[in-house]
Amino acid sequence: MRLPSTPRVEFLRSLANEILHNYGRGRTIVAVDGTDATGRARFADDLGAVLREDDERAVFRASLDFFQRSSAEKNRFGPGSAERDYRYGYDYSALRRVLLEPFRMDGSAGFVTEHFDAQRDTWIEPTWLTAPADAILVLDGRFVHRPELHGLWSFSVFLESDTRASESQAAADRLYVADASPRGRADAVVDTTNPALPSRVFSDSC
Repeated sequence: MRLPSTPRVEFLRSLANEILHNYGRGRTIVAVDGTDATGRARFADDLGAVLREDDERAVFRASLDFFQRSSAEKNRFGPGSAERDYRYGYDYSALRRVLLEPFRMDGSAGFVTEHFDAQRDTWIEPTWLTAPADAILVLDGRFVHRPELHGLWSFSVFLESDTRASESQAAADRLYVADASPRGRADAVVDTTNPALPSRVFSDSC
């Protein structure tokens, strides 16, 4: 079902067409990065909705928010800080094990899109999903361009916005930018200062 046409939807369609052109068959993982959690999740939701306009591909959504470490695990790395948030806030081993690796496997391997509820600090009872041969996973999250995740994404997006983060979050984001240079790693950089009118940002190659 096609969505009503708006400037935002048309922009997302152009991005979706690029992804589908480059990854027409098989399993595709699209990562959406950015410091504005609400805007990032909404962008990933909307991109997933536009990708579903292509009836030939199944589309799944996930968020790195559901792959955080428990409070007890985080506390093993010291008191709360920007350094701990960036270095040890997420369980990338679980992300690979229960979502990314089985999703990439062609066949009936099961995967889960939610592993841990950080708000309740509790594990989530797994709901195992399967996908057809041609499927797309759209995942949003902080720090998805960090070095140890490099190469896991078929296509990645970095969102720029003027949303102000808390000081602790901003400090972790500064560590991330210094360590990973996410803007340079992303396949597409998108200015979402005006969410209704997102625009592609191209680096000056000169």
